[in-house]
Amino acid sequence: MFKPRIFYTLGLWLLLPYIFFHLLWRGRKQPEYLQHIGERFGFYSRPSGKPVIWLHTVSVGETRAAATLIKRLREKYPDYQLLLTHITPTGRAASEQLYGDDVLRVYLPYDYPFAARRFLRHFKPQLGILLETEIWFNLIHASHEAGTPLLLLNARMSEKSARGYARFARLTRTALGELAAISAQTADDAKRLSQLGASNVSVMGNLKFDIEPPSAMLELGKQLRAQFGEDRKVLLAASTREGEEALLMDALTQVDLPGLLLVIVPRHPQRFDEVAALLKKHSLRFQRRSEGRPVAADTQAVLGDSMGEMFAYYAACDVAFIGGSLLPYGGQNLIEACSVGKPVLIGPHTFNFAEAAKQAIAERAAIEIQTAHELAAAAKELLNSTPQQAEMGLAGKKFSQKHGGATVNAIRLAKAHIKHRSS
Repeated sequence: MFKPRIFYTLGLWLLLPYIFFHLLWRGRKQPEYLQHIGERFGFYSRPSGKPVIWLHTVSVGETRAAATLIKRLREKYPDYQLLLTHITPTGRAASEQLYGDDVLRVYLPYDYPFAARRFLRHFKPQLGILLETEIWFNLIHASHEAGTPLLLLNARMSEKSARGYARFARLTRTALGELAAISAQTADDAKRLSQLGASNVSVMGNLKFDIEPPSAMLELGKQLRAQFGEDRKVLLAASTREGEEALLMDALTQVDLPGLLLVIVPRHPQRFDEVAALLKKHSLRFQRRSEGRPVAADTQAVLGDSMGEMFAYYAACDVAFIGGSLLPYGGQNLIEACSVGKPVLIGPHTFNFAEAAKQAIAERAAIEIQTAHELAAAAKELLNSTPQQAEMGLAGKKFSQKHGGATVNAIRLAKAHIKHRSS
């Protein structure tokens, strides 16, 4: 019988030399990519000692989005060890910063059958949870064979991704059928997953709405604001992607905003030096966040070269632009800024957060702009209007609170499927 998964696995073996090249290439700027390489092939040294609940949180965004779910799982299952798996070093670092020694953390192995089986044999998870769009064909099949219930939660499936998976219809349908349950962020996501062959799909909402701004980060935000200057107008460009910073700098230099302080926090830490070079090229006087000193009166920009402080940056700004949306990257999470009560500006490319962006705009928590020049004009209007800032900030808090509840649905599904579950 024809098995598409065999050809998928063959393709992975053909890609093996590229995988090592990729690790070496990324390791030039991020040496962490050259650490724990054995884990990426299913070799682990540290045992759990307890029954394991496993969550796969790929990178920083998923690791932070799962914070409330992780907190609730720890409360409900105190006798279990939580295991977080990651793909990127930044995700692993975020996990360490957020959860410390309360969880185990390792890299999820590449999707080779032998590696997936080694991972499952070593940790023997009583429940596995994949988040968002993590469909790993061999891992899902190995979990199914091992009798490990595997859930796909907070699932999203854009039209573009659905078209891609539809090209491998049998492979996708089989994998979705081997999951114990799927719960999607929206009805549209659920519909696309069902069209791809999933038969056990529900709608749970978006875990990102349940994120609780950490009090320590809010306090740090107050400290940052004191460093920035209480009387300055602070525009945050959060999680920016390649090409966006230059557009922002060009546009903002054309707008008369006395005392404006632009705070740029690139999405990826390996780009910190690149953005610093851009600031120099645009003749902008800037300081780095890592310097930890008060911002001088003539400083025009701050480069946010720190990790895990996004909530603090949101708390310290007046207006937040959410990066990855000015150019077609799909956008980043706007819910965090809304939950802190800050006016949000987003670009036209928000397909990663389409429903949340649409709702935020409709509920007057966010404004969509089409170009960098429109962004500069909208920022000027907001920064010059304290009442409008307050109105949008309040709308943002109401928006983030209104759509919560996904964590409760996730815990309900986990309870229904965990092996040897506690009461």
